[in-house]
Amino acid sequence: MIEVRHAGPDDADAIGEIHSASWEAAYARFFDPQFATRAIQDRRTRWRQRITEGTSMILLAALDGRPLALSNSLPSAARPGFAEIYSFYGHPDGWGSGIAATLMTQTLRHLRDDGYTHAHLWTLRDTPQSRRFYLKSGFTESGAVGTHDFGDGNPLNQVEYERAC
Repeated sequence: MIEVRHAGPDDADAIGEIHSASWEAAYARFFDPQFATRAIQDRRTRWRQRITEGTSMILLAALDGRPLALSNSLPSAARPGFAEIYSFYGHPDGWGSGIAATLMTQTLRHLRDDGYTHAHLWTLRDTPQSRRFYLKSGFTESGAVGTHDFGDGNPLNQVEYERAC
């Protein structure tokens, strides 16, 4: 059974584990190993403050009681009237289980209930698994491209996806 709910402060460690495990599996190969190790550790510890601040909608999805996916959405700074799905991560143990698809459906429903008609997100160009997932979730490439520097001075190429909520 898949349950999706708003995350609370007591979920910070579970969210940190999801984020770090997913980020390591999908992104660590793009970085120097020492930088990747620091980045993975940072993702384990940043969520308590984000949840406490309450400036974004953070949803947590659990499969049979085990938290395995998270989404973090906020009003888009770049596209007025849009929500931005700023973070969307699934623990590798949940890949293929349907938990990410359920979480995306619920994320879009919550955004629609909050008055958004459209959402957008950015993902790395060279992560085919995430790009396939967003296409299967009804997103299309907007045509916008950019770069993102994770802090190591090595900007990586990104593509933007969008869809109606």
